[in-house]
Amino acid sequence: MKITKLSLATIIAIGSFSAANAQNLEDAIKNVDISGTAAYRYNDYETSTGSNNYKVATNLKSGINDDLAFNSRIIIGNATNPASLDTGEADSEAEFGLSEANFAYSGVQNTTITAGKQGIATPFTIDRDAMGNEQTGTGLVATSNLGMVSLTGGFFNQTNLSSTDGEAPITSGTIDGGEDVYFATANLTVENVTLDSTYINLLDTLDGFTVGAKAKFDVAGIQMNPYARYSSINFDNYAKDNTLWKIGTDAQMGIFGAYVAYGQTNEEGGETGLDYSSDTGMDDHWRVTLTGVADASVVYASVNTQVTDAVNVSINYSDMNVGSANTAGDVDQNEIYGQVSYQMSKNFKTFARLGQYDQDGDTSNMGRLHAQYSF
Repeated sequence: MKITKLSLATIIAIGSFSAANAQNLEDAIKNVDISGTAAYRYNDYETSTGSNNYKVATNLKSGINDDLAFNSRIIIGNATNPASLDTGEADSEAEFGLSEANFAYSGVQNTTITAGKQGIATPFTIDRDAMGNEQTGTGLVATSNLGMVSLTGGFFNQTNLSSTDGEAPITSGTIDGGEDVYFATANLTVENVTLDSTYINLLDTLDGFTVGAKAKFDVAGIQMNPYARYSSINFDNYAKDNTLWKIGTDAQMGIFGAYVAYGQTNEEGGETGLDYSSDTGMDDHWRVTLTGVADASVVYASVNTQVTDAVNVSINYSDMNVGSANTAGDVDQNEIYGQVSYQMSKNFKTFARLGQYDQDGDTSNMGRLHAQYSF
């Protein structure tokens, strides 16, 4: 949205940018768009101390001329990694970080070229998230839209990807962020069906590919949104071929909705995502996630009712079974929880969850409260 009111942090950021370009603040503001999110989350698990989590992200886009824009993203969050979920200590103060700073050039027809520090937007990664982790890097990304087809290619010479910070489901190789990263993506949209494919390479570390399909159609008044995806990652120094495939759909009929999905990994491993919640992984509900688990299968199912225009009530169930070929000590898991969501306005939503989590027969209670404002 176009700015009409500015926070102190925004004024400082714009003021610095304005001074660097010898513009007065009024002229700079005219060319700046601001957007972002502010989120609060409280988790209470029976097996651990309850935690308060905060994250504020502000995106600034300033048009330099008709073909060039400057983009930045400022995050207030984790004390050591502002793009992360937890503040690290009980009610500790979050820190300020600049997660994106880049220039986008659109002077080539149907093409945008972005250079600098930016989110790594691939099915293997999470480039932006209101509360969770974000994968970023410094490099060059070009996207061309050619009617039904869009093509994207990217190169990063440094990233924040890491296999040792507990945020990536990677155990078969070491990722320290210094690897050159290449990726290429192609998307094809025909009427209500979208097909996509992506290849990614972390130099001397791993390479992977994924193919996916999703559709949208109406059957006897029921709105269906099925999808399917197959993903694979191979590590250069390990004889492991990690694969994960999944299929699912949601359905909506009047005030009633439902969702069901199934996924499976092979015996060698399920390390197909560089973030647990990436598209190439499977992390559909709460604490049960298939991402990174070898020789396992999972079922996600939920039903919901739109009680009023603002209130939605759902019941959610997850069940994961781990096979005997798994040597990492992973065990069977399941969860069931209820959720009440309240959409107070278009840009402010809250939800409360309460349920049980079972890990190989060891059951515990769990709760979550989440509030999120978008601007």
